[in-house]
Amino acid sequence: MEWRDEGLVIGVKRHGETSVIVEALTRAHGRHLGLVRGGRGARLQGLVQPGNSLAFVWRARLEEHLGGYAVEPLTLRAGRFLASGLALAGVAYLGALLRLLPERDPHQSMHEALEIVADHLDARDMAPALVARFEMQALAECGFRLDLETCAASGSRDDLIYVSPKSGRAVSASAGAPWRDRLLALPAFLRADSAGAAPTSDDLADAFRLTGFFLERDLFGPRGLPMPDARRAFLAAAIR
Repeated sequence: MEWRDEGLVIGVKRHGETSVIVEALTRAHGRHLGLVRGGRGARLQGLVQPGNSLAFVWRARLEEHLGGYAVEPLTLRAGRFLASGLALAGVAYLGALLRLLPERDPHQSMHEALEIVADHLDARDMAPALVARFEMQALAECGFRLDLETCAASGSRDDLIYVSPKSGRAVSASAGAPWRDRLLALPAFLRADSAGAAPTSDDLADAFRLTGFFLERDLFGPRGLPMPDARRAFLAAAIR
């Protein structure tokens, strides 16, 4: 069997003396692993690093086998990331988040979003907001989409400033006022119709508090997994 695709490397493990197992989120074949022979050698080691986008040719005798990858460079970011603690923590966290997706299950929109996030992962003014939106997309892809477009109580689209932790739906300022201490803050930049100024540090803190609540409750917790250390490292780097 053989297929050709492009993908972004999210993990690498040593295999034997000279090879590695590369984990990538591919455009058409989802999160997929493959053996890269000679992946620890001088020619390939720099290519098969988390954050790099590569062209992959996967070959195996049977579909269920691990198979082998032949790789060629597309966009190499890993060298640039070495100079950024934010980017290094970010790419590690994105890998942990993407491992919640079933292996070999196509998620083309996630691949497209991942490429955008990776391109700006070392940009302190852009990376935190992009990662927060990516977390929202991961929740949606796993079946836990937050409804942030209309008020859960009134159906209004105006003045949505809260999210119900129970339903994951937006709540307007007036409808949520009696229960504001029980609701999560909704920063405007997370809404699909948001536009204008970049989020403030308070907006980002509210965003990661919001996404973190649902990630822990609906994705990591039910799998018996703690929230990734890489997420904490990314948030710490983002607010320095």
